[in-house]
Amino acid sequence: MFFHVSLDHEILLHPRYFGPQLIKTVRRMLFNEVEGKCIGRYGYVIAVTSIDNIGVGRIQPGRGYVIFPVKYHAIVFRPFKHEVVEAIITQVTKMGIFCKIGPLTCFISRHSIPRDMEYDPSANPPCYKKKEDDLMIQPEDSIRVKIAGLQVDAKEF
Repeated sequence: MFFHVSLDHEILLHPRYFGPQLIKTVRRMLFNEVEGKCIGRYGYVIAVTSIDNIGVGRIQPGRGYVIFPVKYHAIVFRPFKHEVVEAIITQVTKMGIFCKIGPLTCFISRHSIPRDMEYDPSANPPCYKKKEDDLMIQPEDSIRVKIAGLQVDAKEF
């Protein structure tokens, strides 16, 4: 599900960026640091929609770096258990199907695929097929998925 939320972030800025373009640099670094990243309980930041406030920078003693607190609004994507979403299949294996839901990778176990569909490793690309129909599940197909569970990868933070 998509949300429009208010968020905070701190930008650590090297002294070489001090000068007439300081605010533009802080804005650019905010976009680079948060867009496309997972932010804890809020989910994935899809896009920063507005920057509400760039606070006064605090100089770090002994380093010369400055920390700028920034308040901004962003559109975030946060999936919920039992939510139905569109997905694109990326890989089909004997164990199941891998697909992408926006920035997320999803795995659909073989046990969740209808029993009358069989894995065909000899097909190019490998796919799940129904014997009596021409129905196939293969990479690049679009499917609708009901999220049964969520697991956050530790390296996402």
